[in-house]
Amino acid sequence: MSKGKAKAATDKRINLALQGGGAHGAFSWGIIDRLLDEEWLSFDGIVGTSAGAMNAAVMAYGLTVDGRRGARACLHQFWKTVSDAAKTSPLQPSFLDKMMGPGNMDLSPAFFMFDTLSRVMSPYQLNPTNLNPLRDALAAVVDFAVLRRTPGNPLFICATNVRNGRMKVFERHEITVEAVMASACLPFIFQAVEVDGEFYWDGGYMGNPAIYPLIYNTETQDVLIAQINPINIPEVPKTAFAIADRINTLSWNASLMREMRAIHFVSKLIDGGFDDDGKLRKVFIHTIDAEDELVKYSVSSKLNADWDWLQHLFRCGQERAEAFLSAHADKIGRESSTDIEAKFL
Repeated sequence: MSKGKAKAATDKRINLALQGGGAHGAFSWGIIDRLLDEEWLSFDGIVGTSAGAMNAAVMAYGLTVDGRRGARACLHQFWKTVSDAAKTSPLQPSFLDKMMGPGNMDLSPAFFMFDTLSRVMSPYQLNPTNLNPLRDALAAVVDFAVLRRTPGNPLFICATNVRNGRMKVFERHEITVEAVMASACLPFIFQAVEVDGEFYWDGGYMGNPAIYPLIYNTETQDVLIAQINPINIPEVPKTAFAIADRINTLSWNASLMREMRAIHFVSKLIDGGFDDDGKLRKVFIHTIDAEDELVKYSVSSKLNADWDWLQHLFRCGQERAEAFLSAHADKIGRESSTDIEAKFL
């Protein structure tokens, strides 16, 4: 029996909110894998963006076909398939990169060339046939027809409409492999994804991830955010790669921080005795992050699908989830374990 399980007196439910962040999504895979080990903890709604959308879709499908065991197996299969497909890519960590530790590809000539070309040429020029190995990996693991027609966890995937700038939230009955690819469409790497006549880029620009679908569509008060993108960094970025990465994380955290401010405001109203005749509902926020660990790695690490690197991130996610359960399992269903004001405001 884990420490988390020992602290949980009754069965509890949570909603999951999964951020995007490329290969760093393997960190969230580790979190999910560890949480699935707790029989007393069950899942209601799941929302994801980009890599978080992939984790969300794979997890929901696995739960549908074979419960917790199916979810764990499908997530492992997905990330291993991604890593195997990446072996044929020129984007590989160099010998020197590996000598300096797992993750970064800053010394890889292929990454440097790719980064340079992506700044002056669009994916319509660099990848005119629109090849995307992630699509094939996802389609190999998830039968989306089964996912759509089978009742299960409320599932939400966030994407950004290119032409009108609005966020699109695909619900379970709408989710296809194209919808997930839309959520994970980085516009400097992939061509915009068309779904039902509209074109989409990565959902991280408008919601990474969006929390409101969980609030409006589930009865569960607790939302656990698997946070990939660091909010705090130790020093001002000074290299081109570091500056670009920080701009990216600031952009991708902005929508989440705005929602946290709104949740904090409503919580203050409820605590002060105003609940608009019972129409307001308090939301308990929990987060699992690895800011101190992930901040060490450059933007190149988000494109690195080397299996050793993915396993490093997976183990980190497991460890952080274990720490969360040990410290905060008893707070689920009663209060937030995250100080929203200190973390997000």
